[in-house]
Amino acid sequence: MTVTTKLKKAAKLAAIPALALGLSACATPAFKADVSRFESQLPAPQGESFYVLADDPALAGGLEFSLYADHVESEMAQLGYVQAATPEDATLLVRFDYGVDNGRERVRSTGFRSDPFYRPWYGYSRPVAYRDRRGRTRIAYLPSRAWGYGWHDPFFGGSDIRSYTVYTSNIGLKIDRASTGERLFEGRAEAASRSDRLQYLVPNLVEAMFTDFPGNSGETVRISVAPEETTARR
Repeated sequence: MTVTTKLKKAAKLAAIPALALGLSACATPAFKADVSRFESQLPAPQGESFYVLADDPALAGGLEFSLYADHVESEMAQLGYVQAATPEDATLLVRFDYGVDNGRERVRSTGFRSDPFYRPWYGYSRPVAYRDRRGRTRIAYLPSRAWGYGWHDPFFGGSDIRSYTVYTSNIGLKIDRASTGERLFEGRAEAASRSDRLQYLVPNLVEAMFTDFPGNSGETVRISVAPEETTARR
């Protein structure tokens, strides 16, 4: 499937917000990622090959990086790009990095509603339903106005939690033309959750990054993927 075809498919999905609202109301609480993408003349897959490199030299050559790079390679291959054996053989160089912070403590004093971390979906009133490549239903929330009131995380239930730690995880993805070094794509996916386990976070962030790839340049969307307790291990 070409990039153009995928974009047309995303446009058709935008016509079913009522279905999206119904699904989001009954779905299991999920991992949310804010995804920002910028694209400039990213070529269609035909005749293009790629190689995934660590954008951070400290990650290069590591077994952990190789594990997460496999997810990026799989997503690129699903789009129709061919994986090259070496960077020298590739027409596109895909630079990838990831990380999670040390967390920040949150203390509830008068109830969750007073904490902006729990303010739900500010600025995201255009839900779009779609199915991923494994047939699972996903919801993307497209921005309708400025946002910035903080995160809403569905993992925290009940009223007896006095304190908790919130971790912010992220991945970065850059695609350059190998022959000239021209930057063709930049993307960043970020999420807040109570998990700091990279084995769970990174694959989900990669999945969010490649949802309706390459997206609309300059737009930030919120993507919903499976929560940790029900995530299929790849």
